[in-house]
Amino acid sequence: MITGYLYNIIIIFTFAIIIVAVGNKFRIPGIVGFILTGILIGPYGLGFIEGTEFIDDLAEIGIIFLLFTIGMQFSFRTLYEMRKIVLIGGSLQVLLTILATMAISYLFGVTTAQALFFGFLVCHSSTAIALKLYQDRAEIESPHARVTLGISIFQDIITIPMLIALPILAGETTDITGAFLQLGITLVILFAAVLAISVYAIPRFMNRITGIRSHEIFLLSILLICFVITYITASLGLSLAIGAFLAGLTLSESDYFHQAFASIIPFRDIFTSFFFISIGMLLNVGFMIKEPILIIALVVGTIVVKALIAGGSTLLIGQSLRTSVLAGLALSNIGEFAFVLSIPAMKLGLFNTASEQIFLAVTLLTMSLAPLAVISGPRAADFFCRLPFGGRFKAGCETDHSQSIPPMKDHVIIVGFGLNGRNLAKAARTGRIPYVVIDMNPETVLRERKAGENIFFGDATNSTILTHANIEQARILVVIINDPVSTRAITSLARQMNPGVFIIVRTRFLTEVRHLRDLGADEVIPEEFETSVEIFTRVLKKYLTPEATIERYVHEVRADTYDMLRSPSDFSADFSDLRVNLPNLTMSTLLVEQGSPACRKTLTELDVRKKYSVSVLAVKRQQQVIENPSGEMDLQPGDEAIVMGAPEKIRYLADLFRTAEQENKHENIGKTGD
Repeated sequence: MITGYLYNIIIIFTFAIIIVAVGNKFRIPGIVGFILTGILIGPYGLGFIEGTEFIDDLAEIGIIFLLFTIGMQFSFRTLYEMRKIVLIGGSLQVLLTILATMAISYLFGVTTAQALFFGFLVCHSSTAIALKLYQDRAEIESPHARVTLGISIFQDIITIPMLIALPILAGETTDITGAFLQLGITLVILFAAVLAISVYAIPRFMNRITGIRSHEIFLLSILLICFVITYITASLGLSLAIGAFLAGLTLSESDYFHQAFASIIPFRDIFTSFFFISIGMLLNVGFMIKEPILIIALVVGTIVVKALIAGGSTLLIGQSLRTSVLAGLALSNIGEFAFVLSIPAMKLGLFNTASEQIFLAVTLLTMSLAPLAVISGPRAADFFCRLPFGGRFKAGCETDHSQSIPPMKDHVIIVGFGLNGRNLAKAARTGRIPYVVIDMNPETVLRERKAGENIFFGDATNSTILTHANIEQARILVVIINDPVSTRAITSLARQMNPGVFIIVRTRFLTEVRHLRDLGADEVIPEEFETSVEIFTRVLKKYLTPEATIERYVHEVRADTYDMLRSPSDFSADFSDLRVNLPNLTMSTLLVEQGSPACRKTLTELDVRKKYSVSVLAVKRQQQVIENPSGEMDLQPGDEAIVMGAPEKIRYLADLFRTAEQENKHENIGKTGD
């Protein structure tokens, strides 16, 4: 018997490795690859595996681990922080999708119970696929990714009450009120027990386990918690999936959550692969061939309806039209938790053979098309933003005149108000530099405007929004968003609208630098590159490496990276090159303080070049920069003198700009310096 099981596992792993590896080259999600593996080796495919009982048992364990990890990731804190997206947006998407599915199902003569069940299936989208796609595209922190994953979280959670409702939909009880009351009481008792266990029992138990300092015992303890609570819940008449979710919930707020989650992930990945492979074995490809028009129509209809409902729900919670379109397309597939619902539904008779095959085919195809839907999102968003909508539908695409900003010139436009955007805005305020911020998070914009920030809501890929920010008169544009596609579009559009604006772009990867420069960016700062520079700079400082040597290393690294992306004719020397060739030379900005020796004196009177061997390159007075000032220019309080010279000379000169009491000291230092 065991040799037969080993044979099946060898076949499964061999084909899964080949199919998933090939699929990765074509950007086909791993989940789809596992389902295709099941189709190929199953009874309706090549027939390598005919008896699926053993695979079904492994699939059940896969469901347990899947729900266990979902329960572990469940956090009331996260729900509160994303309450508008998760609770309101998720509720709208699920409810409207169920109602739309029921309405369409009635046209085919389906009963109310089955129509509601089909709505349960269709309302789910693939969290795993969306997460993987956004991670690959470096968009995980973008507004549309945040909305997509927030609504997906709600879909995952709502699976639990749906699982509870399945026996009632199947007609196993006629006393619906009594059944719901009994289930409600059972769940209240279970949640109370889980809360008590997670607060009192788990911390004490895990403290003793971790005190042993054995990874093996820690892992076994986590598995024990999972299986014990799952077994108890199943013994009370609830499903294994609910028990696994509750088991994960006991660890969700634990101090040992991160280590427990990391330990359980390999088990989840292995057994959930069996789960998706077992799903693929159920699909009869012959049925798809016999009913191609019906399958294609349902696939297209599902994608269109789900995209419209998800996008509309996102729009209703105050997100921009662009974010709504992108999130709607990302949520237009049917996800893996529909399979979690389908397994018990098959046993309860909510599926007949035809509807089961239709569901499997439509789900598989929509999941396979998910990457294409995400990739086509930016073009679709641009198309919808150009349509002659009005009012709320053009949010973020047109100027909201209630968000007026004062006229500006030579200002900085900051696109994105994350951590880097906030820091830049703070620096601009400190330096009295005029700036305006564009952000696509309506909650952030509302909160910051109340706090007095010069910020407005909009999609900077739209020319109207950039015009509202006075791009034509701006000196600098800084793009700091986590959306590579939008970053490229903003860079290209801004360069067209203002050929003279200096564009600085933050990107995640070095591979983006060349393309962004070609689109018109003047400076591209790749995070991974700058992080490595900062790390080795700090290491060298710890070893007391001279500052001049560190500066030379930094310049050489940067030059090696950027010069490869430029043609020789584009190369021009800058101050960093000067510092490499003349390491004893530096540039500083000195503020003229009221009452200092330099205050209200001309540059000729100060004679800083002769006394200190320092040159005054420019003087900044309010918003005006006076380059190469003459000797007759007198320095006023608040002026900023930009000087160049040896570091020690500039340090001596700096005191001249601070306090009047040190004037004599500086004159003496200046003489000794000569």
